[in-house]
Amino acid sequence: MADDTLRYYILFANYEQGMCLHDLLNERGIKHRIAPAPRQIQGELSCGMSLMLLPDALEKAEQCIAETGAAHHAIVPFESRLKPQRDRYC
Repeated sequence: MADDTLRYYILFANYEQGMCLHDLLNERGIKHRIAPAPRQIQGELSCGMSLMLLPDALEKAEQCIAETGAAHHAIVPFESRLKPQRDRYC
């Protein structure tokens, strides 16, 4: 996997868990984004929400989870398939 396309997705059993961790990460200034959970890694979880991290934020997010006991299902590395030139016509 190329480093510039690697993302980490934190998966949850439900939306409330995701929003709780989102708030905790925001309080600590840890960069992340709310994102749909990629179908390829979502598995049997019914919650389609995830928090997406860049590699440089992973360690801080893991530390936040460990210190607060924030509920989550898994943290999964996944190569982004976004194409920067998508939908650009000029």
